[in-house]
Amino acid sequence: MQRKLGFAALALLGSTAIAHAEGELNIYNWGNYTSPEMIKKFEDTFKVKVTVTDYDSNDTALAKVRQGGHGFDIVVPSASVMPIWISEGLLLESRPDQMENFKNVDPVWVDVPFDPGRHYSVPWQWGTTGVTVNKSAYAGDINTSAIFLDPPAELVGKVNVVPEMSDVMHMAVTYAGGEPCTGDKAILKKTRDILVAAKPKWASMAYGNVEQYIKNDLMAGVNWNGASFRARLGNKDVAYGYPKEGYPIWMDNASILKDAKNVDNAKLFINFIMDPENAGMISTFARYGNGIKGSEAFMPADMKDAPEINIPAELKAAGKFNLACPPEVQEIYTKIWTELQK
Repeated sequence: MQRKLGFAALALLGSTAIAHAEGELNIYNWGNYTSPEMIKKFEDTFKVKVTVTDYDSNDTALAKVRQGGHGFDIVVPSASVMPIWISEGLLLESRPDQMENFKNVDPVWVDVPFDPGRHYSVPWQWGTTGVTVNKSAYAGDINTSAIFLDPPAELVGKVNVVPEMSDVMHMAVTYAGGEPCTGDKAILKKTRDILVAAKPKWASMAYGNVEQYIKNDLMAGVNWNGASFRARLGNKDVAYGYPKEGYPIWMDNASILKDAKNVDNAKLFINFIMDPENAGMISTFARYGNGIKGSEAFMPADMKDAPEINIPAELKAAGKFNLACPPEVQEIYTKIWTELQK
């Protein structure tokens, strides 16, 4: 986690604006990722009607917003695609760094390379992408991407891969012996061959799989740590593995869209989720870290020592922050990914 440096906090939202807020707010976010309790608190506090629409991947969200006419005010892109959203002029430079609650952002998440100084976004949640395994089906080593790239016989046909290109490609490239975002053609060909050979052994490529793991409909797959945590709470046999070959560390970031219709309410919301209690609600629901200082006091005790959140010391070095790849590498990734979808 190579995030550093300080910040300047200025009050942006005055008490008058807060007192008279009303109307609506339309949020476009990852599925099963938004705390209903937190949304209700925001609605009750500001008399704003909130609508949350789900998406399943960064690619889906980007394509939808690029089309225009979407009607959304807030979107939550991952760090790996934030430079695209900013460079294409899709986000409002809303200056969260000048908002009242910005003082609560952990300094490690302030001067980030994907949004230096936080002119466009604030932390939503952060975590890792690894593998979920039902240990009643497989008792071997789960800290490896072989779980989905070369699944053991016990797991063939019972594997789900979340449809997020940057995460899956990161894991596949490192499994093939390369570094994330490598342009080495030999490594990329090997990666492509591994993925194409593995896909027939998968059951699906889908998100929203917590209930499927709980019900034993799925036995393994690529998954986010918080989703795996939630599955374990419903099924004690579920475990989360950190691939020793390499796994991504990511952050999703709440941002206001350039063509938002409810900008004032969107700014209220951005400031609202930087409050520790409200950020704690987000993490309590989805079971990820959030980047807001003091939010731990408002999170369940079982998150403190959860294996899905606390990376084993011997596997920490295998995790690398997922940032945007160079355009020429991204183009190759996209070609491989498109072939995988066929």
